[in-house]
Amino acid sequence: MTTTALLATSFLPGRGAAQDAPEEEARPFDFDMLTARAEELAGAPYAAPEPAEGLPEGLSYDLYRQIAFDPTAARWDFPGSNFRLHAFHLGWLFPAAVPLHDVDGGTEQDFVFTTDDFDYRHEAADVLPPHAELPGVAGFRIHYPLNRADIYDELLAFQGASYFRALGRGNAYGLSARGLAIDTASERPEEFPTFIEFYLERPAPGARTITFYALLDSPSVAGAYRFVVTPGRETAMDVTARLRFRTDVANLGVAPLTSMFLFSEANRSAFDDYRPQVHDSEGLIIERGDGDVLWRALNNPPRLSKSIFSEPDARAFGLYQRDRRFESYQDAGAHYQDRPSIRVERQGDWGPGTVQLVEIPTDIEANDNIVAYWQPDESPRAGEAREYSYRLVWGMMMPEDGTRLAHVAETRTGQGGISGVPYEGQARKFVVDFEGGLLARMAPDAEVVPQITVTGGEVVDPVLFKIEGTGTWRLAFDVEPASETEPGAVIELMAHVEGYDQRLTEIWMFQSMPTV
Repeated sequence: MTTTALLATSFLPGRGAAQDAPEEEARPFDFDMLTARAEELAGAPYAAPEPAEGLPEGLSYDLYRQIAFDPTAARWDFPGSNFRLHAFHLGWLFPAAVPLHDVDGGTEQDFVFTTDDFDYRHEAADVLPPHAELPGVAGFRIHYPLNRADIYDELLAFQGASYFRALGRGNAYGLSARGLAIDTASERPEEFPTFIEFYLERPAPGARTITFYALLDSPSVAGAYRFVVTPGRETAMDVTARLRFRTDVANLGVAPLTSMFLFSEANRSAFDDYRPQVHDSEGLIIERGDGDVLWRALNNPPRLSKSIFSEPDARAFGLYQRDRRFESYQDAGAHYQDRPSIRVERQGDWGPGTVQLVEIPTDIEANDNIVAYWQPDESPRAGEAREYSYRLVWGMMMPEDGTRLAHVAETRTGQGGISGVPYEGQARKFVVDFEGGLLARMAPDAEVVPQITVTGGEVVDPVLFKIEGTGTWRLAFDVEPASETEPGAVIELMAHVEGYDQRLTEIWMFQSMPTV
């Protein structure tokens, strides 16, 4: 393969000289200055990011995946630093340059990257000349000794629109977060705001947190973001988003999360697959201010579904992966049991709003088909400024011992009726397992009862019992579609267990959407 173009004629004197001290004059920087810049952007017509000039044509997926950042070129590689900065190469789906700036002592300078910072392997070996300055990069990764003191593991990554991912200890990448969602699953085409520039504070020696900033832009809004990241068993990311709107926005999604759910025990019969389950997340969790917890089991519906949860006192929501057993997935490559959960903890007054869940039908696991976010009741207007602060927590997030409420451990569905007996009716069977909490320690004859609510159907033959030799309580019941319900109509289900004048479990929720 021949080189298609020289990117630049400038040569840097050496990798070490350019890593942490760009040569141009430093410029003052702080979050308020970035906020003012976002406001200035919002006051001007939107200009979409242009592809960087000088990139080779036809940089396909196969070639792009053969280009990797050279770890020995990591920025912030100085004594005492716990963080390392790597960059993503331009090309394939990421043709627009995203400037990165090195912030130190209240000033900032441009990070400069050359082809010497990357390994061009196999067929990609000659796509660009050596020593050439690149027109930019497509995003960045931060590495940190997350799992072992002697290994700098990948901690987080920002690449593409406003998407980003992070890890807690023992996690493998799974679901993503976004800076903002606009018109998701609405009558309008969805808009994808983009982080167009990043400012990264150089970590002090020994620092265990890192701070960086991002400038966001889209046809409807511009914004300044601050991220303060504390790695650990659960990695915390404190986010402040200052937004200025160019136009009215009918459907604003704050703190959006994006994941994948293909199948579980609830819908496995629709897939001819050796694996018992395939998903990055299995449930939406909403924590109320009074301590009650809602668990909405995820689904892969036959048609697009949008669920709205009016929870004015909700203090947190998130997408969780609870089943941590390899046996539940049997995928030695994807390691779905290690995918992180994400919890969004609201900070400050967001005003009235709803948690919204979008489920999109898919037949392959490569497609992210789950979106969750918070939507304000009052839509933003052109010229309006808003600020949202929240904490994202990434990690295993296993239910803690000693909690009062039993948690939903499994949701299963199947044909109604009695097992082993021919059945020709329309009922569906639902089986929900609860584990932990006070309920797990109660005797099988404890005076506990299920409370089941169904919209669009009628509950038939509910039964609640403790599985012998375990702390698991199983709730099983059939649901007969209401006689006036049209074929394929959505059936909403809700259930919990109570006794001794208190709720003993999370509130389980599910949406059954039969095919027409």
